[in-house]
Amino acid sequence: MNEIEQDNWLSRLQVGSIDRDLAIAELRSYLVRGLNRSLTHRYGGKIQVDDLAQEALLRILDSLDSFESRSRFTTWAMAIAIRLGISELRRRYYRDVSLELSTADGKIQFDSIDPRAMSVESQAMKTNLVELLETLINEKLTDKQRGAIRGSLAGLPVEEIAFRLRSNRNAIYKLLHDARHRLRQEFEARGYEALDISTFII
Repeated sequence: MNEIEQDNWLSRLQVGSIDRDLAIAELRSYLVRGLNRSLTHRYGGKIQVDDLAQEALLRILDSLDSFESRSRFTTWAMAIAIRLGISELRRRYYRDVSLELSTADGKIQFDSIDPRAMSVESQAMKTNLVELLETLINEKLTDKQRGAIRGSLAGLPVEEIAFRLRSNRNAIYKLLHDARHRLRQEFEARGYEALDISTFII
């Protein structure tokens, strides 16, 4: 598709334009091609770009007044579509990870250190720390803090945790900060030092 001047895009897409249906069809076709190129290999699989392009198109049409001409119109429109696509792929990629359980069997696990390289005493301490961490998460955190910290322990990105908790990035960062601070306090009250819990993401 040949690029059309930004002013033409905006005028053609406005309600009442005699060229609106054709402009919408051209933009939708442009979005489908761009999404196919951009999202095919992300997060382990393809996405239904036709449905995504339609969703993006509706959002673009609702947001025409927010376009500030700082970039080409098609660049702006494609950025909206790709953001939607990445969000959808993330949701699909992580949909089998529960915020209730950090792993499939419900146990928190940390495999950053090979157990074969650890002494018997170190392995025993690690086991005790993991068990204590599970207890503290269940007993000392609020429901939202528990969901946020379990999502973080399971490796979910902040955006995915926010989506599942129906919240936003800033609120999740605050929940994680408060949850980690509370957990540190609880560990220290039981005689553990920062070095003891350095293998945990808290």
